[in-house]
Amino acid sequence: MKILFRFDASDGLKRRVNALSTTSVDITCCPEEDDADYRRLLPEAEVLWHVLKPVTAGEIEAAAKLKLIQKIGSGVNTIDVEAAKRRGIAVCNLPGTNSRAVAEMALLLMLACLRRLPELDALARKQGWEKAWRLQDSFGELCGRTVGLVGYGAVAQLLDPMLQAMGAKVLYWSRSKENARLQDIISTSDIVSLHLPLTRETERILDPGKMKAGAILVNTARGSLVNEENLAKALKSGHLAAAGLDVLATEPPRAEHPLLALPNVVCAPHVAWLTQETLERSLAVALDNAKRLIEGKELRNRVA
Repeated sequence: MKILFRFDASDGLKRRVNALSTTSVDITCCPEEDDADYRRLLPEAEVLWHVLKPVTAGEIEAAAKLKLIQKIGSGVNTIDVEAAKRRGIAVCNLPGTNSRAVAEMALLLMLACLRRLPELDALARKQGWEKAWRLQDSFGELCGRTVGLVGYGAVAQLLDPMLQAMGAKVLYWSRSKENARLQDIISTSDIVSLHLPLTRETERILDPGKMKAGAILVNTARGSLVNEENLAKALKSGHLAAAGLDVLATEPPRAEHPLLALPNVVCAPHVAWLTQETLERSLAVALDNAKRLIEGKELRNRVA
């Protein structure tokens, strides 16, 4: 069975992936930016391991032998699921394999915003120690603050006890479980952290203008959950103190994206999920699903 892994794999990851290949499973890595090689390899692929770059209807049509699109992650909004269904191609995801990594990154972004870490790092490197000390009125601690978790899946459930152990009060809301109303979480939390999938119902679910004055927004889920234009306005005006963002609505963003120019924004390039441990867990489940496909067994975590 031929597996095409479309991802910008490091040399170390390539070695680990090559070691997984057997007489029955042949895995080929293809960088996301190498469209030509991807188009060349796709027609022979029986399984596509997909990470971030969208899988379009045209690509699905060109993949004549494709039987399974395996998302390396949880969100399948980057896959044309309906096109896959029309071709009878299974779509599976990997809920939970990256949850701890994302939870830890959400915590990291909260702390970086509270302590203005990027600015401190820049000042320390430029011998701006006295300027850093004069920022003292804007430094804060997590203990004693209210953190609102919008969405309460695997990531939020891991994050919740971490926050409580550090002395924060935690509110949470999801469509199936809540300890506070969504509107109250948004308007009263000192920090709002987003943990929802992107759907028609959740797109732009958060209007930053309705958040508490001086609050912090953290987003490790999907950029389009937020009205980014309003977010930039709220940060510029000082209505929001800071934002910690691992995701943006368009990725990669254009160089002149307004959020990237703001000193009170801490950014990461959609890598909250990306740890060695996440990759090990993800590849193990993805490979098991490929073997299940060969053996005609029920696939794990099938979403379509």
